[in-house]
Amino acid sequence: MIVRDLKEIRSSEKNVKSDGWVSARMLLKDDNMGFSFHVTTMFAGTELKMHYQNHLESVLILKGTGTIEDLGTGEIHDLKSGVMYALNEHDRHIVRPTTDLLTACVFNPPVSGREVHDENGAYPADVDQDREPALTE
Repeated sequence: MIVRDLKEIRSSEKNVKSDGWVSARMLLKDDNMGFSFHVTTMFAGTELKMHYQNHLESVLILKGTGTIEDLGTGEIHDLKSGVMYALNEHDRHIVRPTTDLLTACVFNPPVSGREVHDENGAYPADVDQDREPALTE
C-alpha cells in the first residue's frame, strides 16, 4: 500500500514547477502502478499549449474555471469543477485558466517525476531517474 500526503509532496522535489503551472507528483513510474497521478494547479491568465505525443492524460477539474481548445477541431470546452477531459488521441490543446485551476491528472505511461514540457508542449517518452531534474521556477 502507498500512502502519501499532498502537503509533504508539495514541500519536496516531487513538486515540479514550470511556466504557468505547478504539479505535485503523487504517484510516479517507480511506484510500478502503470500510471502516474498528479495534483496540478494551472495559473489564471496563462495560455498553456500542450501536445502529449508520448502520453495519454485524463484531467479532473477540482476547482476553478477556464477553457480547453482542441487544436485539431477548433472546439472550445468550458472547464469548471467536476468536468473531466481525456486526451485519448494525443490531442494538441490549449488550456486557458480564467481562475487558478486545481486538477487531478493521470498519465499513461507514467512519468518519472522530472518532466517539464518541451518546445512542442510534450513530455519526453522517458526521463532517467538518476539525472538532475530539469525544473524551472
